[in-house]
Amino acid sequence: MISATVEAQPSQSGEAGLRSLMTRGRWIEVARILFTGLVALLYWQQIVPIWLLWIAVAVGLYPLVKTGLIDLFTERKIGTEIFVTIATLVAVFGGETVAGAVLMVIILIAEFIADLNTDRARASIKALIGSVPQTAIVREDNIERVVPIADLVVGQIVLVRTGEKIPVDGVVVGGLASVNQAPITGESIPQDKADGSPVFAGTIVEAGALDIKTEKVGGDTIFSRIIALVENAEAEQAPVQKLADRVASWLIPVVFVFLIVVFLVTRDVSKIVTLLIFTSPAELGLATPIVMIAAIARAARSGILIKGGLYLEQLAKADAIVFDKTGTLTANKPAVVRIDSLDRTVPEPDILRLAASADRRSAHPLAKAVVEAAAREGLLVPEPDSYEQIQGRGVRATVESRVVLVGNPALLREHNVPIAFAVQSGGQTPVHVAVDGKFCGVLYIADTLRPGAGHAVAALKEHGIRRVVMLTGDNRASADAIANQLGIDEIQADLMPEDKVAVIADLQNRGFKVAMVGDGVNDAPALARADIGIAMGAAGTQAALEAADIALMTDDLGKIVGARNIARRAYRTVQENLWVGVGVVHVLGITAALMGWIGPIQAAFIHLGPDVAVFLNSVKLLRIKIEEA
Repeated sequence: MISATVEAQPSQSGEAGLRSLMTRGRWIEVARILFTGLVALLYWQQIVPIWLLWIAVAVGLYPLVKTGLIDLFTERKIGTEIFVTIATLVAVFGGETVAGAVLMVIILIAEFIADLNTDRARASIKALIGSVPQTAIVREDNIERVVPIADLVVGQIVLVRTGEKIPVDGVVVGGLASVNQAPITGESIPQDKADGSPVFAGTIVEAGALDIKTEKVGGDTIFSRIIALVENAEAEQAPVQKLADRVASWLIPVVFVFLIVVFLVTRDVSKIVTLLIFTSPAELGLATPIVMIAAIARAARSGILIKGGLYLEQLAKADAIVFDKTGTLTANKPAVVRIDSLDRTVPEPDILRLAASADRRSAHPLAKAVVEAAAREGLLVPEPDSYEQIQGRGVRATVESRVVLVGNPALLREHNVPIAFAVQSGGQTPVHVAVDGKFCGVLYIADTLRPGAGHAVAALKEHGIRRVVMLTGDNRASADAIANQLGIDEIQADLMPEDKVAVIADLQNRGFKVAMVGDGVNDAPALARADIGIAMGAAGTQAALEAADIALMTDDLGKIVGARNIARRAYRTVQENLWVGVGVVHVLGITAALMGWIGPIQAAFIHLGPDVAVFLNSVKLLRIKIEEA
């Protein structure tokens, strides 16, 4: 696992990145491989004595024996190191000394390449996400000074200019800037920031400059928590990975019995060495971890935090998805969706303008929706001459010497405005407007769909989701109004939090693998009950980041589609690795060995194939095009 203290710069060239992975231990390994290979070559040419070859074999075997014994006694696992050691010793003591040495060298090279490439895949996580600067410019008493990040404290004002990375989580208290938030949220379009805007460590000021009041530093920032979550994700093994480990554990004794039988029948040491190479379970251990690392890194680049291979596989297998309505499928922001004029003398624009003027001083969400609708239409909304808020009814105001009432039917009746019936509209809230004692119109207000909701639901169905369910505490009419626009399969309304848990349990009892999408806080019980919990907008709340198995850093519903597509592609890649990269190659290799078509040295060269194939097939997840990712 990569250390949180080591920064991998995105601007590094591939050569520099490789250089950083070549530690002292790896250079020693290179020297060991070269020494053993050179001595084997010289012995083959009869230039050096056999005792020097024995020393070279011992030098080469030392790290394999050490690692193999540690795995055997601490984890009770027989790994590829034990297989290679046994194969080498069998070859050497069986008279195939040169073949044994060459075999060991080739296997050492394969192990070295696999180990190096696995670390490169892990390092790509931080390279994809980015890094934060190690110093910051702080302004105190009109004096600017550079301080280390470790010395920053909450409340200090940090200055960030064009081209610089923001070093802290905080809020803008001065300046204007366009900020690239892709390292945190995966958004491709820079966001404009002004006074009061939140900003995150690790994001980049592309144009402008900002004064930022520090709210979180160091390990408390969203960036640092993302790094920690992604790095720790490898510990959460997927079921398919655990299955591979279990298969390897019972395969080993079967293999040894098989080899003993073959030896008793053939008495051919060369054939046993060849079979040892192809019956090693090494690639089973490589088949899944690199895929999971690559998939998690790819998701993180898109602003999707998947907390482990376990959740990646669960999402790939999910066939039902449950959405909380408010704040997930909808924007949780009421808006005026229709205006009906009931009096020809007061046209629709005037109804909206007068209602917005009356509502200007109200803090009620419906009043705010009316004012925002007038602003969108470009209407001039005057300040009311007088204003009175009437609890549970609405507002009464004087606008341009006209008495305006905005509220429910009870408000109008209490002010002697003739109203034959209260207007009803399923799923929409009617706001009644009266001017100078006459009922003149109705504003219909409803929660609006989140952008992209319809596309996301359709795409999920297209990619294997058999059941889409919407849960809400709202009334049935409001729920139907939203669901009818999205093609929802099942609606559950008027629910308490415990009712949502019961709905998910019922789906699971019906045989569905259930993913639940919510805000990660209010929906915590339902998220916990589902097979996979997905939290929306986690960049804005630390609780959401911690609550779910998968956290979407923005409220973009398309990222749910992206997360599922990454998960399905990763699961398919693991299957390819196991069945093609491991199964086919090894079956063909064992067949060729039994038929006597190849010997130990050819087998050792062929053994490189699955390692390379598994690695290349796995890391392609970092580069290939994946829809919505």
